Amino acid sequence: MDLGPAFEAAGNAAARNALGQDVTLVPVFNPYANDLFFYHGAFIFEDVGATAYAGAAALITDKGILTAAAQILAVEGYHAGAIRTLLYQNQGKKAFNSPKLKVRDVVQAISDLRDAVDGPADMDSGVVVATECKNERASNIVPTDANGLIYTRTTDQVLAIVYLGGTTRGGFFPDGLNGDIN
Repeated sequence: MDLGPAFEAAGNAAARNALGQDVTLVPVFNPYANDLFFYHGAFIFEDVGATAYAGAAALITDKGILTAAAQILAVEGYHAGAIRTLLYQNQGKKAFNSPKLKVRDVVQAISDLRDAVDGPADMDSGVVVATECKNERASNIVPTDANGLIYTRTTDQVLAIVYLGGTTRGGFFPDGLNGDIN
C-alpha cells in the first residue's frame, strides 16, 4: 500500500473533477495535514468499506465469519456516518487553496471519481443533495437506495476504486494485491 502518491493522485483527480479543468494541487494533498483534509481522506474509503462489506455478505457461507463481517460493516457504517456528518458541517468552507472550491465540491468530486472508476452504476453520492426548492441543499449523511438499504459493491468495483481506475494495480496498491480476490 502506498498512501502518499495515491492520495496525491486521488486529490488531483478529485480537484480536476470539481473544477472542470486540469489541475495539480500545490502543495500535494496530504490527509494528515489538518482535520479537514483527514475527513476528505477518510471519505475516500469509509463509504467504500461499508458498501464492500454489504456486497460481500452474500458470498460468506460460514456463520462465524459472517457475524464478524457484519460487525465490521456496522463499524464502517458508523465511521462513514461520522465522516459524512463532519464534512456536511464544514460543507461551505473553502477547500484547499482555491476560493472557488468548497468542501462540498471536493466531497462530490470524490464521490464522482469513485462512480467513474467503479463501473456504470451511479450509486455514489456526496454529503449534500439538491432539493426540489431552487438553490437549497439537504444533507445526505446515510446514502441508501429507495428502500433505505446501503448500496453494495462487488469486489471488482472495490478494487477499481482502490486502484484509482486500474484493473490489477495502481492507486493505493501500485503493485496490486497478493492472491486472488473473488
